[in-house]
Amino acid sequence: MTGYAPHPHVGGRGAVLQLLAAWRMAWPGTPRVIVITGTPGSGRSRLVAGFLMLCDPRARARLPLGDMDPSAVPPEGPAPLVADPRGRTAGAVMRLIAEALEPGTPAAPDGAPEGETGTEDLLAAVARTGEPVSVVVPDVDLAGPLRTVDGPARLVREVLGPLARTDTVQLLADVPRPLVGALTDGLPVGSFLVVDLDDPQWADPEGLVRQAEHALDPDTGAPPLPFTTDPQARRELARAVAARAAGNRLTAHLAVHSILMCPEGFDPADPGQLPRDVAEAVDLHARRLGADPALLRQALTPLAFAEGDGLPFKLWGRLASAAAGRDLRPTVTGAPELTGPFIDSAEDEDGRTLLRLLHPAIGDAVRAAAGDPAPVQRAITEALLDTVPARSSGTGRDWTGATAYARDLIAGHALQAGLLPRLLDDPGLVVAADPVALHAAAEAAAGVAAGQTAGHTAGSGAQGTEPGSGLTPAGRTYLRTAPLLVRLRAAPRERAALLESAYTEDTLTEHATAMHHLGFDLPWRTAWSLDFPGIRAVAVGTLPAGAGGPQPVAVLTVPAGTPGARPLGGEAALVYGLHSPTWYDVDPAAVERPTEEARAAAPCVLERDADRLRVRERATGRVAAVLVPDSPLTGADLAADGTLLVATARGAKVLQIRPPAPSLPHQAGHPADDRDDDRDGRPAGRPVPH
Repeated sequence: MTGYAPHPHVGGRGAVLQLLAAWRMAWPGTPRVIVITGTPGSGRSRLVAGFLMLCDPRARARLPLGDMDPSAVPPEGPAPLVADPRGRTAGAVMRLIAEALEPGTPAAPDGAPEGETGTEDLLAAVARTGEPVSVVVPDVDLAGPLRTVDGPARLVREVLGPLARTDTVQLLADVPRPLVGALTDGLPVGSFLVVDLDDPQWADPEGLVRQAEHALDPDTGAPPLPFTTDPQARRELARAVAARAAGNRLTAHLAVHSILMCPEGFDPADPGQLPRDVAEAVDLHARRLGADPALLRQALTPLAFAEGDGLPFKLWGRLASAAAGRDLRPTVTGAPELTGPFIDSAEDEDGRTLLRLLHPAIGDAVRAAAGDPAPVQRAITEALLDTVPARSSGTGRDWTGATAYARDLIAGHALQAGLLPRLLDDPGLVVAADPVALHAAAEAAAGVAAGQTAGHTAGSGAQGTEPGSGLTPAGRTYLRTAPLLVRLRAAPRERAALLESAYTEDTLTEHATAMHHLGFDLPWRTAWSLDFPGIRAVAVGTLPAGAGGPQPVAVLTVPAGTPGARPLGGEAALVYGLHSPTWYDVDPAAVERPTEEARAAAPCVLERDADRLRVRERATGRVAAVLVPDSPLTGADLAADGTLLVATARGAKVLQIRPPAPSLPHQAGHPADDRDDDRDGRPAGRPVPH
């Protein structure tokens, strides 16, 4: 590229840009799959971002294309599909790509369960285009809703790998070196190329020298110093910085900025004053200011362990002090020259200042120096818990009053601290927290394989050694319910209602009751739940006086031969009390079903879609409740008093949508009518026989 101007954003890497331009044009002989990799700080993200600028019509207009090597500039045309994985689950990235390929695709949230936005759905969307598709996935190392869950590996396994194996897909991905093999294994020779930016073929050390020289130039903002104003001295220092950094762009960047911020005592002739890696850049900067390097690392520790888009400024001093075991607030608030070269800031939607490290590799270096992360994360988790106010009742924490960071992202810290199972037992947290992040943490804590949920027997208290057994029973209930909360984008009230029902299914009565004491007017109270796969239909009715009534009952149609069931029209049925799961050994044909007139006069009407039920008030049209089960619906019926009977592939349950009206003697609908009573000759309720 001699004689051509370098890419102003990349500052070099001409050979790689030529390759990427050929990939964009699908030039004959160019590999279909290109994987950009290298050590952290090698410039992968910047390179891919610079290439995408050449592909974007608006960005191209701001670049000096006429001065650049034409072989490194792809021709004008539509930009490739870019799927940004930062903070997203693998399922969300799949949906992002599918939506770009088929704009009519219904949007789905992060973490939507497999089958909703699965790999097969994505590949089907690719196939339906009927033409080659170019996909760029940058920053794979930042995938996932939490840093402490294995987001990058899942993205490679569930998204990038299948795309790479699809012949009609041109794929460009920026991938951490340890995951390259998982992406390229099994691909035909010649169909892919791994571009390791640390390899001499692609390293471009002269480009790094130019970058360092540019940063040292007073014309670009550097202060006037002997080694910045003299072109020869500036060039020699730039070469020394690049050589000492061994080609690492981040190390060179930190070296230059540290020197310019604190030039006193710096000797350009002493290579020992230049860092060889990111960790050394941190230590040298502290020493240049006369500070203990350990102090600087401790100040940066909360940012190194931070989750999401950044740590709120107001939490920085508190968490740094907690992790260090001493008060570091004067350091983090009163020494910007010490921490400044390593920190970036931004504002959230509410205008609050968020702090984050300039580059993830700085976090890697700080965490490596900290050693075992568990004690640090325990200290951070406990400090975050201390910021959550107590409930007005004096029992438990009021998570609605917590900061967004503590509420939604504490799970990432608690996971690595070993405290997540305890937090999943907190009813307020599981309702208030972002279910995408909390579900990802619960999956990681449970050791659940990608794409699975923790199956268990409802009504068993979720005991056993099934996936998720590392969690408490309440944690396992949350684990299986969270995908539904995510898919529905459920608000806290809906989360509380769905979890109340799930806790009841798992006989976690205390947790189910707690859902009614969080300040929400829940649309139902789950009366009972029965774990019984195989229910084919359900109906509400009344046992007449001659058959042991009057008594409101639930009739469950089950396969013939089911223990305890009586024959009914070629199948069989079980009869239970409607308001408590008391089994009645009676002929199901004796149950009187509501007449059409009675249903038409009922205050509520039941509406059913493919995957959900609605109970609507007949007089006002208001929707009183919407139920979306976490397993396929097989039947539903609504009693006149608003009691909803539901059957799914999991079993049956009864939801009291509206409180039953006060009962008169012998009036159907009062839970007391389910008690054993032989005065009217009806059969006594018996334990469930199966």
